[in-house]
Amino acid sequence: MESHDITVGELYDQFVAPTYGRFPIHPKRGKGVDLWDENGKHYLDFAAGVAVNSLGHAHPALIEVFENQPADLLHCSNLYQPRGQGELARMLSRQVVKAPGKCFFTNSGTEANEGLIKLARRFGEAVPSPSGKPRREIISFLGSFHGRSTGSMAVTGQEKVRTGFGPLMEGFVHLPFNDIEAFERGLTDGSVAVFLEVVQGEGGIHVATPEFLRAVAAICRERDMLLFFDEVQCGMGRCGDLAGWRCVSGSTEIVPDGVSWAKGLGAGFPIGAIWFRDRPAGERSLCELLGPGSHGATYGGSPLACEIAKVVIERIVTDNLLSNASELGQSILNEAERRQLPMVSGVRGLGLMIGFQLDVDRLEKSAVLKDEGRVASVAVVDALGEAGLLTVPAGGDVVRWLPPLVACQEDVDKAFGIMEKVLNDLMK
Repeated sequence: MESHDITVGELYDQFVAPTYGRFPIHPKRGKGVDLWDENGKHYLDFAAGVAVNSLGHAHPALIEVFENQPADLLHCSNLYQPRGQGELARMLSRQVVKAPGKCFFTNSGTEANEGLIKLARRFGEAVPSPSGKPRREIISFLGSFHGRSTGSMAVTGQEKVRTGFGPLMEGFVHLPFNDIEAFERGLTDGSVAVFLEVVQGEGGIHVATPEFLRAVAAICRERDMLLFFDEVQCGMGRCGDLAGWRCVSGSTEIVPDGVSWAKGLGAGFPIGAIWFRDRPAGERSLCELLGPGSHGATYGGSPLACEIAKVVIERIVTDNLLSNASELGQSILNEAERRQLPMVSGVRGLGLMIGFQLDVDRLEKSAVLKDEGRVASVAVVDALGEAGLLTVPAGGDVVRWLPPLVACQEDVDKAFGIMEKVLNDLMK
């Protein structure tokens, strides 16, 4: 056992790959929305593991699962049928999507989206174009983010994510978000599926309009295309409903053909999931197109992961966290408008996915940005962290608030107080 004669920063510099632009924060423990570093400094955690810690830190219900489930069964092969995986699949179908279908379990959102890509390709073979050629073209939108594997990068609508990793998988088209006419123009006989985040998280908290969402769904039905919702960040109650798309559409009229989840589903424990709709797909049902041998995940849907996810969904519903997310999110938007925060040109979001649009022109005059040469969002997030508020950058000009669903108005008031002071100091 080596001694603590080296700092955390030095450990990372020497032994951890530099794949993240990490902030100098060294977390040690948390409780609810509060987090403390190894020196005892307190933070208000409005990053929540980037929309992961939906129940906050150290939730008693999750601790109970960790204490009990491993004593029974930690892992077993997916060649068998542990009850918990079936029960979680039933919850996702009946309580979240509210439509007939089946689930496949993964370890992350990236893996879940890879599964949807494979389903789209298989569907394009089963239901080809009028000419008889397989349909292989998948539509996504500029500003979207669907992961960092080779397939999920290809479907992601951000050039900065894809640059330097070519040639990527072919067959992906990226169209303007919330532009119905551009969407219609971009379709071809080879178009087979649409990937859509109803709230683009990494893209800067851009919310789909109800009109756009309904139009895309209608066109997919007309052309027998698959409609996939990436709910990795905006799902599991973060927007005020277990299904983010229902928060935007305002009804149950839209039923997707596939959904991907992760992040908040495990509230901190790695689990991802895909739901496939029970609908015709050639001679078979869509939810059975990926048969034995066509897809897999060694650790996907482990007994521990499934018990945790079941408890997460139960607590989100029974503890009224859906209404809390909706009401608190609206309160944040209202308060932001009232305060007129310095160096913030606008605020947008849905539920507890809030994006503060920075006035980059004004911020670039700040001594902090001039001296250090950093992009605005990173500099502001760093300054907020030093002041005790953890947030997340999105691109170069947006700061995200993604607090746990258990956050309360008092937490929001504290966060605004810190943010207002930090922005005022930067302005000076």
